[in-house]
Amino acid sequence: MTWIVLGCFILCSVIVCFIMMYREAIRDTLLEHSISFANFPISFGEVRIFFISDIHRRTVSQSLIQKVKGKVDLVIIGGDLAERGVPLSRVADNIKRLNELGQVYFVWGNNDYEIDFHELDALLLQNGVKILDNTGTLFESEQGEKIWLLGVDDVGLKRDRLDLALADCEEEGFRILVSHNPDIAHKLNGTERISFILSGHTHGGQIRLFHATRFLKGGMYEYPHTTLFVSNGYGTTFVPLRFQAPAQTHLITLRRKD
Repeated sequence: MTWIVLGCFILCSVIVCFIMMYREAIRDTLLEHSISFANFPISFGEVRIFFISDIHRRTVSQSLIQKVKGKVDLVIIGGDLAERGVPLSRVADNIKRLNELGQVYFVWGNNDYEIDFHELDALLLQNGVKILDNTGTLFESEQGEKIWLLGVDDVGLKRDRLDLALADCEEEGFRILVSHNPDIAHKLNGTERISFILSGHTHGGQIRLFHATRFLKGGMYEYPHTTLFVSNGYGTTFVPLRFQAPAQTHLITLRRKD
């Protein structure tokens, strides 16, 4: 009888553990961040970005959209909008929901190439999404100050060409780089004059045991020449479970440091 009780206890513990891990994976958490830079162009006041990465198989919830609507200037998808087995109809629904928030920008992630990426590319363009494929785009204030938003293709697949993106922004200005893989930070030497990097990819480890350091957990990381922002991401891969790396999205406000 003792062994039966012990077995039932272990089984119940495992079930509870899996339920908790599943709940972490399906959270609709919106984290708000205020980040200041000494070189941020003062004439812009504040720039508010909704950043979401690693959607994978999830459907972006309408409740999350309602939390963000009317609060942001632009939306950035940090890669892995899709993966093998995700129907384009679901991807299309997610894009349409994000379009409710404002202009959407997108960089490619490694898992985006697991589906027909030509069809994904066409779908993005049809829905007005601006693809930052080793390119840059310019925002200019009435006072003539500039913000450059740069994006590179996936680093892990060796498709990144930061040199091409930088060629688009020879003029001075505050530079933001979007790269699905945060490893791009190790390629910078300071001459690129990139102040801020937005990344995902790591899922924060997704199932993070003990003091694992292989995958960066969501947060801010200071490098000699730049500041790296990593998200745990919204979705999961392999299994819809998370542990000590909950799903997250971000409302990021950039401003001038006092």
